[in-house]
Amino acid sequence: MGLAKTDIERFNLARAPVGFLRDPFVYFDALLAHVPVLPQPDGSVLLCRHADLDRIYRDTVLYSSDKKAAFGPKFGLDSPLFEHHTTSLVFSDPPLHTRVRRIMTSALTPRAIAKMEPGLIATVDHLLDGLVRQGQVDLIEDFAATIPIQIIGNLLDVPPEERAPLRDWSLAILGALEPSLTGDQLARGHQAVTSFKTYLADLVARRRAEPGDPETDVLTRLIRGEGADAQLSETELLQNCIFILNAGHETTTNLIGNGLALFHDHPDQRARLLAEPDLLASAVEEVLRYRSPNQFGNRETTAEVEIDGLVIPAGTNLHLCIGAANRDPAVFEDPTRFDITRKPNRHLAFAGGPHVCVGLTLARLEGRVAIGRFLRRFPDYHLLPGRVRGGRIRFRGYAHLPAVTG
Repeated sequence: MGLAKTDIERFNLARAPVGFLRDPFVYFDALLAHVPVLPQPDGSVLLCRHADLDRIYRDTVLYSSDKKAAFGPKFGLDSPLFEHHTTSLVFSDPPLHTRVRRIMTSALTPRAIAKMEPGLIATVDHLLDGLVRQGQVDLIEDFAATIPIQIIGNLLDVPPEERAPLRDWSLAILGALEPSLTGDQLARGHQAVTSFKTYLADLVARRRAEPGDPETDVLTRLIRGEGADAQLSETELLQNCIFILNAGHETTTNLIGNGLALFHDHPDQRARLLAEPDLLASAVEEVLRYRSPNQFGNRETTAEVEIDGLVIPAGTNLHLCIGAANRDPAVFEDPTRFDITRKPNRHLAFAGGPHVCVGLTLARLEGRVAIGRFLRRFPDYHLLPGRVRGGRIRFRGYAHLPAVTG
């Protein structure tokens, strides 16, 4: 049974009810039905409709990605988290965004990503061999979380023996993006940025002394930039290396873990994909829509705007609810149904406009290889009791997913 209008009108993202973490989708559906544009007690505004998000993503004049004003009070102006999140690609506007994105795009070319596929397949197959030997497994710890760390580690040519801390640093930094934070979460985030930056400064120094092949080593490509005028400063370089590792880690882990959970919970769709493997690409797109790894984005208004009759002042923080927009019945027929044949599938899992995810091609490749090869190897896998959600509002995934492979 859905929520009534009188209930959902009081919804406060900063104080989300306990049930929201378990099942946000009943709230998303009610917001779409009753109040798709909802002012929040702190002066921000929650937006849920696909059309509103799509328009905002494409308009970089009225809607800014720069978060200095929002993150100053949250993190402290001279803090490690503030420096990281206001220097990285996702929370910047031109000219910094244009310059950084151009360099990253030049490093993540289709040719470079194609060269990664054999290594990705080898990594996945090695992990699958390990699952056979274990019997009962955790599909997050033993599989989904390991893949992006190895792939992005390869991308930046991080020595394998130095990759162990990367995941914990990433989780701590991204955890600080939650709408509300405890003192412990904030302290862990600051420490993670400091440790990550110290490690990367040493790695960059080693790479400057012994450059890698820029065709395959993205760190060497980022160090070189595209010429003197486009090179990144040392701070920009280090913080955007952190961004690459963070952005490609938790979201891809969630894509793979969410996909395996969905195919377990929808055996008809699992059977369909096993019978028709050509549906793998559209199946991954439906996982991205139905359980978007990233559930929220943000923008800040640069001038007064009006949305759905609500006048929103300049400087207002907007919460862009990707999880709701991807269930908008105005765009998706029967949106609560998981359908791997869905076409068209105009989901916003990778955002849109100039800020569309720079690593979306790599993420899709990782999703296809990991989910496709897992299902072919273990068509009869079964999840066990004891699933543990990731415990995030902004990101949707699992911390633990116990299973048997046959």
